[in-house]
Amino acid sequence: MEDFALHYMWWIIALVLIALEVILPGYFMLWVGIAAGATGLVMLVAPGLSMLSQALVFAAFTFLSCAAYWYGLRPRLARDEPGDATLNRRGEQKIGHRYVLAEAIVNGRGKAKVGDSLWLVRGPDLPVGSMVEVVGVDGTTLLVREVE
Repeated sequence: MEDFALHYMWWIIALVLIALEVILPGYFMLWVGIAAGATGLVMLVAPGLSMLSQALVFAAFTFLSCAAYWYGLRPRLARDEPGDATLNRRGEQKIGHRYVLAEAIVNGRGKAKVGDSLWLVRGPDLPVGSMVEVVGVDGTTLLVREVE
């Protein structure tokens, strides 16, 4: 009966570690908790392992699960997806888009209709209604060029 309960002990440790991850997130306790759960599975299959063997199995699973996160999952999560690099920089999100001038560009300055608002634009002098493409941003001003 004592050997039977050891795999439950590992699963309880796994649940406590994963709960700690939920309370104090940081991506570390999750992987150690997964290693504890895997050690519980090993104890279910091979219930006669000594405490030293269990500790070594746990250490190996901890290393493997953390390495799987660090070298496998982490790079995939860190990849920039479209829009992530310009999050909270609305002007940069407009680069490459085309808009119609709501006010003529005179002396290099005008306004373009962007969605339901007007944005300041800077570019070559153009009449109202001209189509422009955003090529850059300077603060809150869109830098535009005429679309042929």
